[in-house]
Amino acid sequence: MVIKVYIATSSGSTSIKKQQQDVMGFFDAVKIPYEEKDIAANEENRKWMRENVPENCRPTSGNPLPPQIFNDSCYCGDYGAFFEARENNEVYAFLGLTAPPGSKEAIALEKLKA
Repeated sequence: MVIKVYIATSSGSTSIKKQQQDVMGFFDAVKIPYEEKDIAANEENRKWMRENVPENCRPTSGNPLPPQIFNDSCYCGDYGAFFEARENNEVYAFLGLTAPPGSKEAIALEKLKA
């Protein structure tokens, strides 16, 4: 499984840039491997991202904006969903990954099972 983060390297939006940096910085910090997929420099990436964000997760008007996160072709969510998962120590579940032993998420899961 490969985590893919769809980003726009040439976005004029400071907010989008900060969100992209936040996602990738977190993945780097906790050593979650991922691929950057630039929708600004690659039309195929932009088209694929737009077609694969589920209908119920799209904005009411316009196109989905980066960052958008996928596990292979399975949609995980946008920045808001990522942020909520991170705040709740559920990032691995959000990504469809198994939490590593000793992580806050793994410890929380063990407590629930007990």
